[in-house]
Amino acid sequence: MDTVYLDNAATSFPKPAGMSARMKDYMDNIGATINRSVYASAADAGLVALSLRERAKRLFNFNEKATHVIITPGATAGLNFIIKGLLRAGEHCIVSSMEHNAVMRPLMQLDGVEFSRIPCDGEGRIIPNTLEPLIRPNTRLVIMAHGSNVCGTVQDAKAVGKVCKKHNIPFALDAAQTAGHYPVDFDAFNLSALAVPGHKGLLGPAGIGLLLLSGKMAHALDPLIAGGTGSASDKETLPDYLPDRFESGTPNMAGIYGLEYSLGFVEGRGIEALRAHELALTKRFIDGLDGIANVRLCGTRQLDRRVGVISLDFIGQDNAEVAFRLETEFGILTRCGLHCAPNAHKTLSTFPQGTVRFSLGFANTEEDVDRALEAVRRCAG
Repeated sequence: MDTVYLDNAATSFPKPAGMSARMKDYMDNIGATINRSVYASAADAGLVALSLRERAKRLFNFNEKATHVIITPGATAGLNFIIKGLLRAGEHCIVSSMEHNAVMRPLMQLDGVEFSRIPCDGEGRIIPNTLEPLIRPNTRLVIMAHGSNVCGTVQDAKAVGKVCKKHNIPFALDAAQTAGHYPVDFDAFNLSALAVPGHKGLLGPAGIGLLLLSGKMAHALDPLIAGGTGSASDKETLPDYLPDRFESGTPNMAGIYGLEYSLGFVEGRGIEALRAHELALTKRFIDGLDGIANVRLCGTRQLDRRVGVISLDFIGQDNAEVAFRLETEFGILTRCGLHCAPNAHKTLSTFPQGTVRFSLGFANTEEDVDRALEAVRRCAG
């Protein structure tokens, strides 16, 4: 049976044509790492890493130097760098009620750090004017998911950034579900930090991500990992300059080559074109749910406030059994459960049963959506 991949919120598939070949070429013909040597292949690797940082600067309208684009093992690592590198006992942090565990679990590990949740409505959207009353004299950070990995709802990051700027509070954004899917503007959002994975909407390989840091935030963070950087080797202390201060150890060079290639693909297509394609499919999917009984759409129907992450609750059924049927009977690949975001599901009134999540990508087609809708119709009974 042919399958339809609708789990792009977990990881994008397929990847852009040529990306795996680019990674293989590095492994077979280059092999060198960066910041250690000066021979030709090492210089080539350094230029590819620089190109990756420059592409990220353009994509996210980031006006700091390219050295402020930190290469990480993924968005989760980047979020840990922010949370654990900044917050100290006695300080306060603000999150939304829709957070992924990549934010909540690091927070829970910090003794003496308190947090407040910005309330969200039943569609997962921050309720206006509820952030400012949560700010305390010791509030050190506002950090939140830009787009929900559960239901696709996108927060008004610009409005949140405006409040943070007014109160001189650093604002960090988890763009795991919006980078590559939705315009993310570091300057317009008044961000201090932006964490993105390589393997989702940016269409790169797993095991690599990016962390963009303002100058002030970079100065405030204590590095979580220390070791060799290939620089300042006459000292046993970390260098103060970027990116070396936050890039100890040998980096994922094959991942750098792959992500640089995929960012070139995203740049070439353009975020607006990729978003238009995704929204057309999202509209087709949501409109196609009309008239299907015993299925509840979680999140907003407003296309300008969402990405192509569509969560369904099959009323009166075990959603896990539905997901199993979707795969085994119809070839539709989804993700069922609580999606590492229990409080988001509580906000959406889908806890503890979870939902069946369908998430669209650049390679999906109208035929894919129609096959999924027919399968939903038959599973709904």
